[in-house]
Amino acid sequence: MTSRPLAKAVSSLMRMVGSSCSCPAHSNIFRPGCATHRHASATTPRPEYAFEMATSTIRVGKGATREIGMDLSHLKAKRVMVFTDPNIAKLPPLQTVIESIERSRVGYMVYKEVRVEPSDKSFQHAIDVARGYKPDAFVAVGGGSTIDTAKAANLYTVFGDAHLLDFVNAPLGKGNPIDRSLLPLIAVPTTAGTGSECTGAAIFDLKDKKAKTGIADRALKPLLGIIDPLNTRTMPKQVRLASGLDVLCHAIESYTAVPYYLRGEAPANPLLRPAYQGSNPISDIWSLKALQMVAKALPRSIADPDDAEAQEAMTLAAAYAGIGFGNGGVHLMHGCSYGISGLNTSYYHPDYVADHPLCPHGISVAVTSPAVVEFTGVMYPERHLEIARILGADTANAKMEDAGMILGDALRRFLKDLGVPDGISAFGYTSSDIGALVESILPQHRVLNLSPRLAGAEQLTWILERSLKNY
Repeated sequence: MTSRPLAKAVSSLMRMVGSSCSCPAHSNIFRPGCATHRHASATTPRPEYAFEMATSTIRVGKGATREIGMDLSHLKAKRVMVFTDPNIAKLPPLQTVIESIERSRVGYMVYKEVRVEPSDKSFQHAIDVARGYKPDAFVAVGGGSTIDTAKAANLYTVFGDAHLLDFVNAPLGKGNPIDRSLLPLIAVPTTAGTGSECTGAAIFDLKDKKAKTGIADRALKPLLGIIDPLNTRTMPKQVRLASGLDVLCHAIESYTAVPYYLRGEAPANPLLRPAYQGSNPISDIWSLKALQMVAKALPRSIADPDDAEAQEAMTLAAAYAGIGFGNGGVHLMHGCSYGISGLNTSYYHPDYVADHPLCPHGISVAVTSPAVVEFTGVMYPERHLEIARILGADTANAKMEDAGMILGDALRRFLKDLGVPDGISAFGYTSSDIGALVESILPQHRVLNLSPRLAGAEQLTWILERSLKNY
């Protein structure tokens, strides 16, 4: 554990660096280089000055799923493509959707081949089927994997000649902006975690690069998200855990991300403003509320599968955090998770039905959270202490320079009490794997650049080494 004298020395050094230069690179956050500050002129790029708040329409209520057929009828849909995975295909949520669609006499087909933790191959298969069917609307019934797959199918159906990498985040893809409207997509989440029903992101494994990546553009967000607590009743315990941890980390990362006005230069065109913009006053409200709800409801949801009140609270928390991070963004926990899950070759998490090694997204995100906040805690320590208080830590006499350590300890207690695997070594990783993990994480510019502290190979190595064991 980082010692108090060391944390104090780091904090003092940062204050000294910040006092010597007032540019965004050295004033509150680490950013590479000060050349634009030193050589300021009339042509100096304008720093970001605005943020946007984009989210889906959300309908919340027990039994709200039964209204989906009327929604599609109002949209004048005639060829609806319904996405789900092989497990949800056997469960009541999909049956309810299909019955509603049939009552409204809307034409449809069901695509049941969504892969849990999608890959480029599974995305492409879904895209090919969608292009062949030529739907005029999409419905996604399932967790984040299903909703993300439907988003990708929607995008590449509208852009029928596009290659998969055309819209994938740079540098792994071209990162082209989406400059036309997509078809209507209604998301019906069956987990309480990803918040994908509120966001413009679709994540997948890019197998040949051994890395997770995705597409992030507010044009991807669903037209409507139906949050029906009845649809989460079938979640196994470990699915409740993994999805709930994703909510927790979405909220922490959004709340501690670099402020939007320090993210970088303003775009020349608002279309180019990224979906993940950095912490901002509106995202902060949603993320903080989500944190408060998760701290109370997730332990109850894991302890008692029949605690309907806790499960309902988690469905709302997932949406709240989705609105928060969908505009504010995530950073190092998610960046590290993409390498951890992407390079997994042998670990199968309990309660998940999968034909391939699987480290659930929420689990892979959470295991580095203590080390990440220890690293970021010297930036915006008051926010780190606020999160620690929400998680039950006594911060009455805490020093700002100890904020990261205090929150890291609070997270370790929280994760241990929930039964989260003990660090990345639980997935079979050792110190000898750290180099490969770092290499797979470094291309995640979209999220790494939102860290309040610049994290390169050396810093990521420290985080991963520290995350081999958490307890």
